[in-house]
Amino acid sequence: MEEKELECCDSNEVHEDLLKIVNETMPEETELYDLAELFKVFGDSTRIRILFVLFEAEVCVCDLAQALSMTQSAISHQLKILKQSRLVKSRREGKSVFYSLADGHVRTIIAQGREHIEEDL
Repeated sequence: MEEKELECCDSNEVHEDLLKIVNETMPEETELYDLAELFKVFGDSTRIRILFVLFEAEVCVCDLAQALSMTQSAISHQLKILKQSRLVKSRREGKSVFYSLADGHVRTIIAQGREHIEEDL
């Protein structure tokens, strides 16, 4: 990708009317922090791969480990992070624990991310 120099204004003029709107609509700092933390969770390709498996089916750790050629321990570690971020949920059935997407938002976030990166291809 070609790197371009960032363009800046030729004069230093503050647009007070625009800043007023921005200041009125800016979320609280805690909400911005939580949003940034959520997007950090999507910053790991293993977690993205797990989510793609869960798009197709509710599965246990054994299935995920087999599908992704990883150890159950490594999968469990990533599932813990995904669960803490409320991106996946689990349910116990006998001796097995099955994981699935927490809700439709997870699929939407990934779909919009894919759409964004494919825009200029």
